[in-house]
Amino acid sequence: QVQLVESGGGLVQAGGSLRLSCAASGRTFSSYAWFRQAPGKERAFVAAIDWIDNTYYAASVKGRFTISRDNAKNTVYLQMNSLKPEDTAVYYCAAALGAVRSLGAGEYDYWGQGIQVTVSS
Repeated sequence: QVQLVESGGGLVQAGGSLRLSCAASGRTFSSYAWFRQAPGKERAFVAAIDWIDNTYYAASVKGRFTISRDNAKNTVYLQMNSLKPEDTAVYYCAAALGAVRSLGAGEYDYWGQGIQVTVSS
């Protein structure tokens, strides 16, 4: 059974940091991504990492967030620094079995349950 389990969310003050983790089990994945959904908004791309460790970021988080992966642990991370109140959202881990052709949500085969990140001002 495939599972993606996120951890590391919570409440942090503006300017602070959090590290999200997503542990995958049941399959080996080629690419991973993080998306987020704020209240009243659509799910939005945050960051992605492909099978050769190329990384991609949304403009709003570039320079503040870092995506990385540990293949031995089947885990992907999202280090979030200099957090802002507008980063408040439910963050979702997504995984793709094959190569992704774009950064859209439809490219990913499996999703985690989501984890809340709240940044207070």
